[in-house]
Amino acid sequence: MKLVQSVLRDAAAISQALTPLRAIAPDLMLVFGSARWLTAVAGPLAEQFPAASRLGCSTAGEISAQGVSDNTCVITAVQFDGTRLQAVSTVLAAMPESRAAGQALARQLHPAGLRGVLVLGQGVHINGSAMITGMAEVLGANVLITGGLAGDDAAFKQTFVLTNEGVFSDRLACIGFYGQALQVCHGSFGGWEPFGPARKVTRCDHNVLFELDGAPALEVYKRYLGEYAKDLPASGLLFPFAMLGSNHNEIGLLRTILAVDEEQGSLILAGDIDANGYLRLMHSSTQSLIDGATTAALAANTTAPPADQRLALLVSCVGRKLVMGGRVEEEVEAVADVLGQGTVLAGFYSYGEISPFSNDVSCRLHNQTMTITCLAEPTGQS
Repeated sequence: MKLVQSVLRDAAAISQALTPLRAIAPDLMLVFGSARWLTAVAGPLAEQFPAASRLGCSTAGEISAQGVSDNTCVITAVQFDGTRLQAVSTVLAAMPESRAAGQALARQLHPAGLRGVLVLGQGVHINGSAMITGMAEVLGANVLITGGLAGDDAAFKQTFVLTNEGVFSDRLACIGFYGQALQVCHGSFGGWEPFGPARKVTRCDHNVLFELDGAPALEVYKRYLGEYAKDLPASGLLFPFAMLGSNHNEIGLLRTILAVDEEQGSLILAGDIDANGYLRLMHSSTQSLIDGATTAALAANTTAPPADQRLALLVSCVGRKLVMGGRVEEEVEAVADVLGQGTVLAGFYSYGEISPFSNDVSCRLHNQTMTITCLAEPTGQS
């Protein structure tokens, strides 16, 4: 397995920035950047790397071996020794179709020898948990699914996904990995802390929350946010919900607010809500989030085999970036310290993170977490 990465900062220098990537004849090109960058690089990538699978999305910040950047484009070229790839995509026209679109995406993947799937989806008009449910229904419980939902610099208006066919605002896309040569390790953790009482979900419809404790959900939420309420939905990134079971126990999932409906008094969340459960507001400090990133890296590193090089895909929530501000680099540095030399970091700040819990295989949609997927071909395997 060989890796080469370029961080593009000047659109006039795209050809020059792509030159080093040709040295390894890559099988996969991972691309993370703003919408304008995706459009700018899609053509040159198709022309210069026609045999490579291309997958990427717009972001709320890019992650590379150089750290965290904005308004850049991070392109990571990967050459595999013994791993086969299949790239597929499908249309997601509207949020209610998320589950069906996930099923349609997964059905395109050949099942024989499928080891894992890396999926990227549009980040606004989507129910991420329904999409994952649809994929898992087709692929089964033993196929590892990881990835994330695209961003647009916290504007929550329009996001984009890059596929072999081009750049689209209404797509899901994924890469299927095949063969025994590939080792995939993962970790996921948040670092958020609760405040306020648990509130009973008294009316919801999938990912739309209408009532908490019998009162309009938006009214309850605004009351807790105080002065931050005027900046909704963006300020909702600072105060996610923790999902609780019927006995108030935490189940490890957070939900971010994607949008608000003033007329209905409802909140639109990034994934499904348990109609019989409870929700509790969360907040955090920079140090808690950095510690959470370290925990995720330790989990991803636990079973990592020896390899000359490996790729660590980092998908972290834009809400974490907003909380940490100028210290956002520190969570990526914390991950790099754990994973060590020989690991190339690539990734983005997202509107949803896709990964199992650290000690599980069953995939979930996470919000406000750092999720890490490590890909390696251990020495001596093929």
